[in-house]
Amino acid sequence: MEEVLIVEDSPEIQTQFKWGLKDNYGLLFATSVDEALRVFRRKKPKVVILDLGLPPKEDSPEEGLRCLEAMLGIDPLVKTVVVTGNNEREYGLKAIQLGAYDFYQKPVKLEELKIIIKRAFHLYRLEKENRYLQEELQKKSTEFGTIVGQCPQMQEVFSTIRKVASSDVSVLVLGESGTGKELVARAIHSLSYRREGPFISINCGAIPENLLESELFGFERGAFTGAYTRVRGKIEYADRGTLFLDEIGELSQPLQVKLLRFLQDKSIQRVGGREDIPVDTRIIAATNRDLEQEVRDGRFREDLYYRLGVVTIKLPPLRQRGEDILLLANLFLYRFSSEFRKPVRGFTTSAIDTMKGYHWPGNVRELENRVQRAVIMAESPLIGPADLGFDSELNEYNASFSLEDLTLKEAKNQLERLMVLKVLRESEGNVARAAARLGVSRPTLYDLIKKHSIDT
Repeated sequence: MEEVLIVEDSPEIQTQFKWGLKDNYGLLFATSVDEALRVFRRKKPKVVILDLGLPPKEDSPEEGLRCLEAMLGIDPLVKTVVVTGNNEREYGLKAIQLGAYDFYQKPVKLEELKIIIKRAFHLYRLEKENRYLQEELQKKSTEFGTIVGQCPQMQEVFSTIRKVASSDVSVLVLGESGTGKELVARAIHSLSYRREGPFISINCGAIPENLLESELFGFERGAFTGAYTRVRGKIEYADRGTLFLDEIGELSQPLQVKLLRFLQDKSIQRVGGREDIPVDTRIIAATNRDLEQEVRDGRFREDLYYRLGVVTIKLPPLRQRGEDILLLANLFLYRFSSEFRKPVRGFTTSAIDTMKGYHWPGNVRELENRVQRAVIMAESPLIGPADLGFDSELNEYNASFSLEDLTLKEAKNQLERLMVLKVLRESEGNVARAAARLGVSRPTLYDLIKKHSIDT
């Protein structure tokens, strides 16, 4: 049974808490700051109900706020629900600024407090899980650089990288845009005996055809107008290292012939030159095209295809990687929250569900961009679907709310339920904040939660 620490010096209120909460939680009691901190260190409760007016200064919030700060120093994830007097709302707001989860004004209504406590435990578990994932990812010094994955498809990719890195054969990396093809190439390079040499990357689809030959093979002085000096190409710059040719399917037929000759002879001729120049460069190529179909259609040379793909590595799209989605999302969250110095700790359950159900056409690159945007835009410790740029609430509305065959009263009830769900999600279950956003009192919001059977 989960334990709740109740820091309260009033015997009457202690008795009220005892009879109202004993069936749901294990209860720990303390009547002063020192006693509360001793119990807190020994029992490590996840949720604390804290009266701000504690002895010896019962008429001041000083002791309660001191207790709050000390507990947060011991466990920053603890969820503290502060109880204040009926006319001491400003003290409750100050406690939230210091890190309290929520505040509650006396007199205590146990049914409402139970909902707050339940949400507090849920949020604690969620933040604990997110922090664990982040710490594990940070500790994990992977031999594959920044490539992270635990699904079977990625484990197979890692196994192939290990095997192929020690050889010097050409590698063809296949996968949709954004799956991490260049990261695979870098991992192979870093594990190979060429690791001390250069890693040069060039996107064959980003350079005009008439310039790509010079970029790859270099040129001699006077080879064309503007060639005032000799320039080495990317293949030469990658000597004793690795050249990564992204979007290899974009190569023209003449360049395919020249690249094939290099792979066969390990020598090149610069544009405008006649001298064969030996070069010791390993080629790793990548594409999101179906090269086998390109070969059948006559757009890609079959002999070059087999030369490039001595070993072929196929990267799975993100939508097929299961729990890797959350793994990567937490990695990016940890990185960007540190980079931008934002106190963002994790994702809401609705954000997690949305990420798991999304198609991810842009794959890992899209996930990284969405999390980066979310960390910048988020105004609360947990990232919701809206922060990630998802219109999940609108999708839920479209899926569940139809005017067809509904009376005005039924349509009003559906919209009311959706509004409460939406604002509760965006407020991470903080009922006080949600009530303020909806423009209703907390008791009214609790009534709406009960009326619409919303699971809090």
